[in-house]
Amino acid sequence: MPQSQAGGTSRLPRHVAVIMDGNGRWAQRRALPRHLGHRAGAKAVRATVEGCARRGIEALTVFAFSSENWQRPGEEVDRLMQLFVESIDKEIDELHANQIRVRFIGDLSRLRDGLPERIAAAEARTARNKRMTFYVAVSYGGRWDIVEAARRLARRAVAGKLDVAGIDEATFGAELQLHDAPEPDLFIRTGGDHRISNFLLWNLAYTELYFCDTLWPDFDDEALETALRQFARRQRRFGLTGAQAQGHE
Repeated sequence: MPQSQAGGTSRLPRHVAVIMDGNGRWAQRRALPRHLGHRAGAKAVRATVEGCARRGIEALTVFAFSSENWQRPGEEVDRLMQLFVESIDKEIDELHANQIRVRFIGDLSRLRDGLPERIAAAEARTARNKRMTFYVAVSYGGRWDIVEAARRLARRAVAGKLDVAGIDEATFGAELQLHDAPEPDLFIRTGGDHRISNFLLWNLAYTELYFCDTLWPDFDDEALETALRQFARRQRRFGLTGAQAQGHE
């Protein structure tokens, strides 16, 4: 339960998870094609990565493309895939230079156009970096994540390699996509909607939720600081009474 101490905010989350909502609306309000909103949103991703790393936050997870997003118009999906390719090619050198580890989570088997190869190369190149881990959720869904974990455990049980009676929360959590990350302390959603949209359903059990109306391309370092300051003011009880929780802080 203890939080990191760094930067301008007295109590920081170890792990921040973000739904980057509002790219399309940002573009529409400017009479621009939706794909230009996604490009503008890529700049906000860079600023958020930099802001989290500078403050000493241990992990950042962004929801880049959900399993449901495959249902969007084909042209938009194709442009998003191309943007992912370009972003990896453009950003990986700087991420590596800043000692940031990159890891992608989701059903990566659905990706195409050379993206799986670029993802594998980016992960391998940054695997030893320790400053911060940047998780990118692509073709990801929280329900898919839970079902896949259950399938892996079931296969091990059928093969006689796992005692069903021994399956507990820790065993199950070890099979999830974020098995190597601390649980998210702070969830941020931009764009004005107040829902978690099938993102990290298991992992967000005790996460502090923060929603703002800012469209993602406009989410800058000041907006990040506002979210972090609100997090710092909250008391996290994890099922305890307020007095008990205060004793753990």
